[in-house]
Amino acid sequence: MGHELTTVLVFFLFGIVFVWFTVAVLGRLLRPRVQDPSEPGKMETYECGEPAVGSSWVRFDVRFYTLALIFLIFDVEVTFLYPWAAVFADFREAGAGLFLFAEVALFLVILGVGFVYCWRKGDLDWVKAITSQSAAQTGSTQEEGGPKTYQTGDESQRRELAETSTG
Repeated sequence: MGHELTTVLVFFLFGIVFVWFTVAVLGRLLRPRVQDPSEPGKMETYECGEPAVGSSWVRFDVRFYTLALIFLIFDVEVTFLYPWAAVFADFREAGAGLFLFAEVALFLVILGVGFVYCWRKGDLDWVKAITSQSAAQTGSTQEEGGPKTYQTGDESQRRELAETSTG
């Protein structure tokens, strides 16, 4: 048993030394030491060839993250269909094809219900319409049956969309 723990200890120590060497020694050898006034971009955090514009603390609209998460969820779930397709013929020959097909059909139904839920909730719309019921909850003075207001990230876009929806 001591031999097995010695192997783990050796690998653990090797990992610590490797990280230390990479960060401390190689980092010190490879980082720029001389600030050249002709190349001020070398000392910036992100060097892409374009000058940095504005602050890095820009607030992004939450819809970017919502759409990205929805895409990742559905994209990852669809990848589960590839292994199923690869083994389906073997299971069908073994007599379990109908059961496996029913499981995947149930999986796709659940995925479809989630997609329809996101769609009906309006999470897939870039510009969300606020109905009169939700506007009343937020304290808006909009009349029942009046024009819809739109919620966007920019106030000028919000006014522009409200003007185009009223005619």
